[in-house]
Amino acid sequence: MKEDILKAKSFAFAVRIVKLYKYLCEQKTEYVLSKQVLRSGTSVGAMVCEAEYSESKANFAHKMGIARKELNETLY
Repeated sequence: MKEDILKAKSFAFAVRIVKLYKYLCEQKTEYVLSKQVLRSGTSVGAMVCEAEYSESKANFAHKMGIARKELNETLY
């Protein structure tokens, strides 16, 4: 059940990041950093989904760690 909540929240986060990126492009305030925010923000959900199908607990922990790092990078 926790994975479903995490997947839903990471998907919602990615949607908000894409909307932010589109807004910045429309306002002509799009910079190099906004592209990086798009990449790191959308990769969080991808890593969570990859972790769901991990082959081992160690691989699961590794993928979730990467997702957390990407999230921290986006928030910074």
